[in-house]
Amino acid sequence: MSQQEKVARRAALRNEYWRTMTNPHNHLRGESGGVFDTGLARFQAMRVNHYEHFKPTGRSFKIGLFTVVIPIIVYAKMMKYERDQREQQYRTGQVSYADRRFKFI
Repeated sequence: MSQQEKVARRAALRNEYWRTMTNPHNHLRGESGGVFDTGLARFQAMRVNHYEHFKPTGRSFKIGLFTVVIPIIVYAKMMKYERDQREQQYRTGQVSYADRRFKFI
């Protein structure tokens, strides 16, 4: 599509949009000044119906596993290791009571 065709099509769509938006008689048809966008309506319908037609596959399982489950497990293990190391330092006396974090909790 050439540049001039794109410009002409865009101008025609813009004029149609403004003609529809500024029509003072839209309230008679119940449109209340809004423009019904069929493309947006199809997109929203597709988003709503996506879960009704979802079929779990190996790929979707891997995506869920690597983006949700594994990061939570890795973070929990790192936190447990760090807290165990800190607790070991506290119990062996390597950190004085005055230097401990969260000593009042």
